[in-house]
Amino acid sequence: MLRFFEHLIDPFAVDAQSPPGRLIAFYRFFLQPVWPYIVALLAAGLAVSLAEVAIYAYIGRLVDMMSKGTAANFLTEYGWQLAGMALVVVVLRPLATITQIVLSNQILPPALTARIRWLNHLHVLGQSYAFFQNDFSGRIVTKIVQTGSSVTQSLTQVIDFMWVIVVFVASAFVIFLSVDVWMVVPLALWIAAFASVAFYFVPRVRRRAAAASEARSLLTGKLADIYGNIQTVKLFARDGREEETARSAIAEQTGRQLDQNRLLTTLAALLHTSNALLIGATGALALHLWLVGRMSPGETAVALGLVMRLTVMSGRVMMTLTGLFDNVGTVEDGMRTIARPHGLVDREDASELVVTQGEIAFDHVRFSYDGGKTVLRDVDLVVKPGERIGLVGRSGAGKTTLVSLMLRLYDLESGAIRIDGQDVSTVTQASLRAAIGVVTQDTALLNRSIRDNIRFGRPDADDTEIETAMRRAAADGFIAGLVDPRGRKGLDAHVGERGVKLSGGQRQRIAIARVLLKDAPILVLDEATSALDSEIEAVIQEQLTSLMDGKTVIAIAHRLSTIAAMDRLVVMDEGRIIEMGTHAELLERQGLYAQLWARQSGGFLGDRAPHEIAAE
Repeated sequence: MLRFFEHLIDPFAVDAQSPPGRLIAFYRFFLQPVWPYIVALLAAGLAVSLAEVAIYAYIGRLVDMMSKGTAANFLTEYGWQLAGMALVVVVLRPLATITQIVLSNQILPPALTARIRWLNHLHVLGQSYAFFQNDFSGRIVTKIVQTGSSVTQSLTQVIDFMWVIVVFVASAFVIFLSVDVWMVVPLALWIAAFASVAFYFVPRVRRRAAAASEARSLLTGKLADIYGNIQTVKLFARDGREEETARSAIAEQTGRQLDQNRLLTTLAALLHTSNALLIGATGALALHLWLVGRMSPGETAVALGLVMRLTVMSGRVMMTLTGLFDNVGTVEDGMRTIARPHGLVDREDASELVVTQGEIAFDHVRFSYDGGKTVLRDVDLVVKPGERIGLVGRSGAGKTTLVSLMLRLYDLESGAIRIDGQDVSTVTQASLRAAIGVVTQDTALLNRSIRDNIRFGRPDADDTEIETAMRRAAADGFIAGLVDPRGRKGLDAHVGERGVKLSGGQRQRIAIARVLLKDAPILVLDEATSALDSEIEAVIQEQLTSLMDGKTVIAIAHRLSTIAAMDRLVVMDEGRIIEMGTHAELLERQGLYAQLWARQSGGFLGDRAPHEIAAE
């Protein structure tokens, strides 16, 4: 039966809009689609609160009825009242409470939390590559997870807080006024003190909660960074140094939490003091009024019962209030990361890229990262349909950046890049990248099965096609023998985070199989065989040569022998194209390429300037 309620809200219903960057609008964005369930939760909370007040009020009346009446005629005289109250206690209050529990546990918060996390994930996933380069992945994940739960918790806290304030305080005022006007005085003073304390402390808790949330996210990011690069930490024997990094982050987070806890401790002490004064003052006043005949025993019982209930609930209210602003602070902190506008977006009129021939034109391209040093300077290059070119140059010459711009991982400062005459900035990013197969030097795999990693190239591929790509990439030999810690074998074996359970050469072959399966019309090889031994590289080069047939290819390699047979080589230096030609033509010119070739064929490719090499 409960499963029916669990599926009333679809958390994965996609909203095309992005979450706004203002707090109230951020909340409204997520809560508006589920407003009927919020109203139902409000109604259930109101019913529970009214039932509780009715029970307290009737207890006082019951005391007076019992003191005035006799056992013989008690049921005759008050039977219908007792039956009505029994209905409230036994049926209506439990029904309202169960409704509230079902709404809170099965319907609203679980689905709403999942929906918020899902939509935030979709928005963050659409961010540019630079967005992820500039932050810890662990920190981003923490903010997505925390923000979802904090929005939901703050909603339920507002509902709890609202009904406690409206129903119980208002009811206490009405009941006390009906007894004696002096009974309102302690309650009014207590409310004034409560409001003053809340007004002073709650905003400060909110600010410190945001700081604590940021410190918590940063701690998660730093720890994830250490664990994600554990091989480097071990190889450089930096365990002690990284212990200090973690220690510093933990100390910072603990300090922020203690800053917040100081306020909460002071707040609790003041609250308990004011509660004690309220109980004492109300009790003394009620006793005095009873002694002078202005209050009945039942009214005294109701007054003391309500005051005790209020003081108990005041702790809950204050904790709810501080928890509310704690969660609001967490939402504000997460919102600053999550709700950033996308830095690189498709145009509203973006069309699908259609590759008919595969010509690539770089038209006076200029680019720098974040407005810093210029990386590419007036790069002008046309790659003909089906042509295979190799990009050559020392590290930092701009080769990989040029390819990244073609994939539109970044936007140009000036110039244009066109594929078959279509400016890459005017087509959808998805269609652009679907038309280009890429094998990079730094191959990271998903912590999934080998099958899923290869199928990433073409999700609709069947096992036969996957196995064919695997054989062509010379990966079938090692894959057949893989077994992960859970006993999954071969294609079903999982590769670990970023593929750490595989060697660099094995990861590279999986990446090549993935691109072979994708079979895109444009192919980019960025040090595609750098992690392979010579024997495996020779096998794969044959497959890559076959794969290149009919495709436009851009290959980047520091090992010049791997691209010497390309149709044309383009030599870059300091962000410019300085030479172009075949391998033989460039050797004849005795320029930078010839110097690099001589140095490499001698066993070492240095990074010194051409005039330094020439001077030797």
